[in-house]
Amino acid sequence: MRRSTYLSCMSATDAPTIVTGVDFVSVPTQDLERAAEFYGSTLGLHRSMYKPERNFAEFETGTVTLSVVTPEKMGIGSFKPNANHLALQVEDVPTARARLEERGVSFMGDTFDTGVCHMAFFADPDGNMLMLHHRYAPRVPEGAG
Repeated sequence: MRRSTYLSCMSATDAPTIVTGVDFVSVPTQDLERAAEFYGSTLGLHRSMYKPERNFAEFETGTVTLSVVTPEKMGIGSFKPNANHLALQVEDVPTARARLEERGVSFMGDTFDTGVCHMAFFADPDGNMLMLHHRYAPRVPEGAG
């Protein structure tokens, strides 16, 4: 069987497991100190690692680590903010939004209701896109509905 034929007939559930999880998500910055202040003090995330001499800091969200890095100083590329929103899970979007607005965070538009979740969009000081997110409807597994 040719590789392309093999891959096209495999479903996601038939494929052998290679990836076992997500260890961290990189968040680029041009100013590590400013970013550490934002993710730690403004968002209130626990800082688990701070290595300014190595040009990174890590913050825990409860499900995945945010690794804030200065890519140019690390020699891994030029700075370019993440354009796709990173969804930060919260219990209540309006309450979390109000707290962040009190801390100086500006949001892009009103809180959005998709019919399954609430979302509020904003950016960190480097322009990385973020959102507050809360799913209120049950998740329906693929093929179950």
